[in-house]
Amino acid sequence: MNKKIPASIIRQIFVVLTLLMAAVLIIYEMLPYLGGVLAAVTLYVLLVPAQRFFEKKGWKPWIAATLLLVVSIIVILLPIAGLALMFTSQIKDALANSDKITEQIKAQIVQIEEYVGFDVIPAINGDQVKSTLSYVFSNFASSSLTIFIAVGVMFFILYYMLVERKTWQNATLRYLPLKKKNIEAIGKESIDLVKSNAIAIPLVAIMQGAVALIGYYIFGVENPFFWFGVTVIGSMIPFVGTALGIGPVVILLLAQGNTEAAIGVLIYGAVVVGSTDNLFRLIVQKKLADIHPLITLIGVVIGVPLFGFIGLIFGPLLISLFLLLIKIYKNEYGDRDETI
Repeated sequence: MNKKIPASIIRQIFVVLTLLMAAVLIIYEMLPYLGGVLAAVTLYVLLVPAQRFFEKKGWKPWIAATLLLVVSIIVILLPIAGLALMFTSQIKDALANSDKITEQIKAQIVQIEEYVGFDVIPAINGDQVKSTLSYVFSNFASSSLTIFIAVGVMFFILYYMLVERKTWQNATLRYLPLKKKNIEAIGKESIDLVKSNAIAIPLVAIMQGAVALIGYYIFGVENPFFWFGVTVIGSMIPFVGTALGIGPVVILLLAQGNTEAAIGVLIYGAVVVGSTDNLFRLIVQKKLADIHPLITLIGVVIGVPLFGFIGLIFGPLLISLFLLLIKIYKNEYGDRDETI
């Protein structure tokens, strides 16, 4: 006699498949703004202690959340917007004077080649330089709308995470198929890692940028605060580092005929700025969660292509949570008497 599949099982499978399809569709459509979602989670971890503090003082949740959003806009968005405006202005100036800059660089390269006796760099095409700068500028402009929407999504999610934090925390405990102690372990691990990376990475970058800024002033670099911003951004990017700011400064000084200052900035950047990375990182990491360098390296390599710039934080978090889930699985289902 053939056994029939119970109708309840068929209905359950249908509901699960529908949920999976809806989840895939939602995630696919949200991918361009995933950075905003993850940034909201990061800011929530950093701001929720202040939210609790204000609520204990008798503030209404929505008033406390609004104040924290305004503060985060002033502290985070305004400096970024200022740097973006400076970047746009510099690119426009470079486009307007690209032929002059190219000729200056060529003249300096000719002098270097005459001194060393061989070709240092292949011929520089002025039109190619201009087209490259135009491409960078147009890409920056075209991504502005996506960035604006992602920032809006970030603040919208952050507001409701702060105001209704108890609701979604209780929902997490209720619906995740794990024991309460394991959910709490995941939460603690996530909070520690987010705090560590969200604070340590920008703080170390700003400290390195400040050291570089001193050098820019010493050697008379034009627009030192702009190059300070570029150096800070470069310091947060793996395998690029402060060279993103120091390299162009050296090239510009050479193009201006200021060879001594260019050599000075190059040596200062390589010796002084370069050596501060490990020192500052060691000082900051002692105050925060101790993350293994291998987890950070692998996490960043995976996280940046996957999540964008915010992957600097969530890449290592993804690796750490993966290892934690393996440990939780072993504790819940593994035989403690058996070894591999």
